[in-house]
Amino acid sequence: MRKYILQDENEDLRKLAEDEIASCQKEIAQLKHQIILLLVPSEEADENDLILEVTAGVGGQEAMLFTAEIFDMYQQYAAFKRWHFETLEYFPSEIGGLRHASASIGGSEAYKHMKFEGGVHRVQRVPKTEKQGRIHTSTMTVAILPQPTEINLVINPKDLRIDTKRASGAGGQHVNTTDSAVRIVHLPTGVVSECQQERSQLKNREMAMKKLRARLYSMYLEEETSKRYSARKIQIGTKGRSEKIRTYNFPQNRVTDHRINKSLHDLETFMQGEYLLDELVQSLKDYADYESLVEIISRKL
Repeated sequence: MRKYILQDENEDLRKLAEDEIASCQKEIAQLKHQIILLLVPSEEADENDLILEVTAGVGGQEAMLFTAEIFDMYQQYAAFKRWHFETLEYFPSEIGGLRHASASIGGSEAYKHMKFEGGVHRVQRVPKTEKQGRIHTSTMTVAILPQPTEINLVINPKDLRIDTKRASGAGGQHVNTTDSAVRIVHLPTGVVSECQQERSQLKNREMAMKKLRARLYSMYLEEETSKRYSARKIQIGTKGRSEKIRTYNFPQNRVTDHRINKSLHDLETFMQGEYLLDELVQSLKDYADYESLVEIISRKL
C-alpha cells in the first residue's frame, strides 16, 4: 500500500508515507538494540573505572608526538563523556612528545566504552622534522585496564614488596631530593607498578597501588574471558595489544579501524575526541554485541 502512496502525485501523501517509513525503521532499529541488550550478557568489568596507559612505539620522536596527541584525545573524550580524568604519570620527550603516560578514568560505563581501544595505533603522515616531504609510519600502544572494586580483588599485603627511591627526569637526572618515587612488586606474579608523578611519597604509593590492582585484575579477566570467548574477533582489555587495530592516515584525512573495516574522513575532528570517536566506539560495541549474539545462538543449536 505504502509503495503506491509513495508513487502518488499528491505531495502531502508522499511526505506522510516517507515520514512513517522513517519512523518505523528507527523503531525497528531501537527494538533490535533492546533485544541484543537483553540477550547478550554484560562483561564483569563493564561498570568499572579504568586505567589508561599509552606508550610510544616505532618511529622515534614522531611516535612520541603521536602518543601525546592520542593521550590528549582520550582526555578530551573523557571530558566529552563527563568522566573524571586523573593523570597518574607523564614522561614527556625533549620536543614536546610523550614517551609514556597513564591516567585513571572514572564515570558511567567508562570501561564498557573504552575497552576496545587497547592495541597498537598507527599514524601515517609527514613529520615536522621531515625536510623531503616523505610520509613516515609510526606506532604507539594503548592499554585499557579495568579498575577492580574491593569486592573484585583482594591483595594480601604480605605479597607486596614496596621500594622507594628518588624520582628521575629525562636523561636520568634526579628531579627532587627526597625518596618520593614508589615501586611495588606483587611477589606471586612478578607484576611491577611504579609511580613518581607526585612529590608526595604517600600519593605516589596510592597511584602505584591503583595501577597494580588494575594490572592484576586485568590478568584475571583476560584468563576468564579467553576461556569463554576464545572465538571472538574483538577481544576486551589487553588481548589485542600486539595487533595494529587502527590507522590514522593524515595525507588522506582518514582514520580506519581494521577490526570492523570502518573509515571516517575527518581526522582533525576525530582527534578532538568527541562525537566522531564516540561514533567509532559505538560501532565497535555493536559489532562485539553481534559477535556475542552469534556465539550464544550457535551454542544453543
